[in-house]
Amino acid sequence: MSILPKNLFSRTSKSILGRWWWTIDRGFLGLLLLLIVIGVTLVVSASPPVAMRIGLGQYHFLIRHLIVLVPSIAIMIGISLLDIRQIWRISSIGLLGSIICMIYVLGFGMEIKGAQRWIHLPGFSLQPSEFAKPFFIVVASWLIARQKDTEKFHGMRYASILFAVVVGLLVLQPDIGMTFVLTCCFLVLVFLAGIPFRIIFLLAGGGIGALFAAYFSLPHFRSRLDRFLNPESGDTYQIEKSLDAFKNGGIFGTGPGQGTVKLSIPDSHADFIFSVAGEEFGLFFIVILIALYGYIIVRGFNRIMDSNNLFVVLAVGGLLTMFGLQALVHMGSALHLLPTKGMTLPLVSYGGSSLLSMCMAMGMVLALTRRQVRSGIAQQGLSIRPVGSETL
Repeated sequence: MSILPKNLFSRTSKSILGRWWWTIDRGFLGLLLLLIVIGVTLVVSASPPVAMRIGLGQYHFLIRHLIVLVPSIAIMIGISLLDIRQIWRISSIGLLGSIICMIYVLGFGMEIKGAQRWIHLPGFSLQPSEFAKPFFIVVASWLIARQKDTEKFHGMRYASILFAVVVGLLVLQPDIGMTFVLTCCFLVLVFLAGIPFRIIFLLAGGGIGALFAAYFSLPHFRSRLDRFLNPESGDTYQIEKSLDAFKNGGIFGTGPGQGTVKLSIPDSHADFIFSVAGEEFGLFFIVILIALYGYIIVRGFNRIMDSNNLFVVLAVGGLLTMFGLQALVHMGSALHLLPTKGMTLPLVSYGGSSLLSMCMAMGMVLALTRRQVRSGIAQQGLSIRPVGSETL
């Protein structure tokens, strides 16, 4: 006998799960779960050498990855059940908490590889800035959208102040890579909102100026950029090994678990997991992986094409931009197309805070792109329409 009611997932079901199942973008959810499965496969292969190199158990990182992964998927599904108002309320509270934690990090956080970004908890290290990204995007989207509806509400000004606060805290850590991603996301919000181009150019110019300032004031950032522009100016061991992994993999790879270059790549389970994929599965697989990320982004944007809710368009557009840019930075760093940056591959790399925050972000995308369900007047069935749309 089935535990669940037979009509729980029927089209006429009025239960929370029934409405969720028929309004969620199930294809989008399936693609996200596919990325997660790929991630587990790569962490299984990439993490044991790293763990043994530093004297830990062979499956130390894999076990920790799975421990974080289970609640992360549950949180993603849980968030996707929420409505629009609940999303921005949770994001407002989350952004406030993230800012407080980022301030705490500057004084009492853990310092790793020259950066002070983590709060040490029993059995877990929390990186507050990872959560600040999606929360900021949603809150800034609401502020900008509110300005469009209420002339006297200075949403763009408030969003800009919030942006300056979050970016300032990121620079102090320092985390230039995440600052770049967040700045690009904010520019996308401004562009999608139809703000005059002069403001967009002004913000872009300010971002370029900030990069120059960071180069001359942050030795860590200057060193990485110098090594990217002139490899002979410093140690390029990591990127050399990463490129060797792609060369060794060729078109079809060496086979799952058969990679050898990964044994000497630092952080191969996190910052260079794309290199492990290239060595063991080859060019053919990484092209498919890149296409998978691209299709997820295109599908997400296509979902909001008919929406007349500006908040939904801005929030989803910003979250998908964050998702795509983070993947681009990770892949570009591994291929030496961008300066080396310790950024995880979304939903694939090992990293508790990154995995949890990205699942939260994708849960928000799933929630904001759900079809609205309303009862028909002339019939007992349900009619389904796009989020924010007045017609079918």
